[in-house]
Parts: sequence; C-alpha cells; structure tokens
Amino acid sequence: MPAARSHKSPGSRQLWLDEAISLLKSNGVEAVKVMPLAQSLGLSRTGFYSHFLSREALLDDIISYWESKNTPALVLQANAYAQTISEAVLNLFDCWFDEAVFDAQLDMAIRNWARNEATLESRLKSADNERIQAVASVFVKFGFNQSQADVRAMTMIYTQIGYIAMNVQEPLLQRLERAPGYVEVMSGMLPNEEEMARFIARHTLISSTLCQVRS
Repeated sequence: MPAARSHKSPGSRQLWLDEAISLLKSNGVEAVKVMPLAQSLGLSRTGFYSHFLSREALLDDIISYWESKNTPALVLQANAYAQTISEAVLNLFDCWFDEAVFDAQLDMAIRNWARNEATLESRLKSADNERIQAVASVFVKFGFNQSQADVRAMTMIYTQIGYIAMNVQEPLLQRLERAPGYVEVMSGMLPNEEEMARFIARHTLISSTLCQVRS
C-alpha cells in the first residue's frame, strides 16, 4: 500500500475515477468505497470529497464513463469503412481485440452490478439494444434481410458476452489464428488474405506496444 502523501494532495478527479473503475473491475461495486480508494491511492478521504459529493456521485460517474466509452466505440466500428461483410466483421472484432477501444472487463463488471440495480439494468438493456441495432445495420448494408441481420447481430453480441463472462484466456496468436473461422461463422464469408493481413498487423502492433509500455 502506498504511503500517504505528506502534502495531502486531493489528487485529480480522474485519478479517483480511474482507481474506482479498477476496483469495480477487480472486486465488484461493493468494493468501491471511499476509504479503500483513499488507501489505495495514498490520499486522504477529504481529497475524495474535493471532487465528489458522495460515493453515489462517483458511482454515477462510473456508469456515465462506461456509457460514453463502450457502446459508442462499437457503433464507430460498425460504421467503419469496409468493402466486404468479412472486413466489416473484422472491424467489429477490433472491439474485443483491443481493450483501448472497448473495455470488456468494465462491461462485465457493469453487467454483474446491474443484476442488483434495476436502474442500471435498464440502462444496460438500452446499451445492448443499441449495439445489436448497430451490428444488424452492418449486415443489412451487405444484403442480409432484417431478420437475418438481427439474428447474426444477436449471435455476435451474445457470444462475446459469454466469452467475457467465462473469462476465456487465449494467447493472441491463437485468437488471431481462429479469427477467420469466427468471421465465417458470423458472416458466412471467410476474410481474404489482404483483410486478415491488415487485421493481424494492427493487433500485433497493439500487442507489441503494450508489452513495451508494461515492461
């Protein structure tokens, strides 16, 4: 545990929010309390109240952050340029290959939290519906009828929720090797060599960069 800072800095609002999100992802919403946050950051409790009126205000900010990050990111990927449905699906896969684009662990933490929070459950359902509509629009764009598009979109979204919930651990190379098969299952079309080369290039670069940062 870091030592308390002698100058009693309140820290920044973002610092408190980032630590709260980290606690939520690792230990659930019950762990997100003022004293554990202060101890983890090496700051005083009064520093927290320099930025937030209450714990509830902090929790509201976490939900707002999640709403501003994950669903808009998926919608952006759904609208990304693609010449084929397989390339469009690979664009969507970016969400689940790059944590900077889509925070899967935060999404899972929100789902767990929503089981006991009716208001959040409603917001989660709205987010899921928006995601499904965005993915379905991709399939419609490439000639699928609305019923086919809806089923494929739900298959993609629900499969990913299950993948995250099961905490599946795969080496990046294995995930990349399996990606063409997943694309074919989702779209009915295998990606071509150029599409896969671009997909692999951007994710091996991300992986290499992360390794350098973490080392």
